[in-house]
Amino acid sequence: MTIPATTPRSEQAPEVAYTPEIARRTAAVYDRVRGVIPAVEWPVHAPYVAAIEELKRERNAVILAHNYQTPEIFHGVADFVGDSLGLAQQGAATDAEVIVLAGVHFMAETAKILSPEKTVLIPDPRAGCSLAASITGADVRLLRERHPGVPVVTYVNTSAEVKAESDVCCTSANAVAVVESLGAERVIFLPDEFLGRYVARHTDVELILWQGHCEVHERFTAAEIRAYRERFDEVEVLAHPECPPEVLAEADFVGSTSGMIRHVGETKPRRVVMITECSMSDNVAVEHPDVEFVRPCNLCPHMKRITLPKILRALETMETRVEVDPAVGERARRAVERMLAVGRRESAGRVH
Repeated sequence: MTIPATTPRSEQAPEVAYTPEIARRTAAVYDRVRGVIPAVEWPVHAPYVAAIEELKRERNAVILAHNYQTPEIFHGVADFVGDSLGLAQQGAATDAEVIVLAGVHFMAETAKILSPEKTVLIPDPRAGCSLAASITGADVRLLRERHPGVPVVTYVNTSAEVKAESDVCCTSANAVAVVESLGAERVIFLPDEFLGRYVARHTDVELILWQGHCEVHERFTAAEIRAYRERFDEVEVLAHPECPPEVLAEADFVGSTSGMIRHVGETKPRRVVMITECSMSDNVAVEHPDVEFVRPCNLCPHMKRITLPKILRALETMETRVEVDPAVGERARRAVERMLAVGRRESAGRVH
């Protein structure tokens, strides 16, 4: 993606001021996040929070915020929060005409795939993803030529064109179930190599892997995990399966972002470290003030392109709109729907 030479309009902060009225209107929000946002910072965020809330009503808009967004976005203006697929599903279920995706570009594409009739905005179109950028639709077609008849499972952290070239999508939470649902001896699994290795350890299906990596998760090391254990007594280590295998081997729990959040809520550990993008710890800490969070600080530079001023500007200008070619979107939607059908079959099996 080409980066503009000049500052795009989406980055030009609107003029907002902190007033006693703004303080009053945003007091309940700050009470919620005071444990993770210093009081000195709130006068900077509050005017944007108030302005965004007002403009959302005017535009009949909702904001979907990924777990890796900063707390002033995640808790301040988001209508729905979660992982990428969950956000797209929640956006599709609303009556809103406009979706603002506070996340990265492939997530906005997924929202558009599931809501083709809605206007989907991304506050900064340069918010990309190293994993999604690691593979193209042409790469998938070449793999199919090299491995004729082998089905393709694609992680949702990919572009619309890659999803469209796939048989079925998966998330980090359901990857094993999706792979096994195909009933095949061999499966092409794309594009995250480390997630693929994790899946391979939990199935007898032979996986053909791609060497795509998340630039946040690949930086974690097993030595770091051991250092956390030495420094902090009784620390529970939760790791995302996009991390290298040696990191996962050191963890107490491996799961998706939603899986880690659920685990904290169910087990209430005294002290925990989440081996993933560091803003997630701040967001989960708001919900669990009695849990001590040790915060590793691997930031996603793409997620951090999304800010309150850019969200406000997106709602003001209705830019930047995310479009997906209808033919590509329909094929990609089928791959997502096949994945969702696997989940429904799994649920039905548990019920009976």
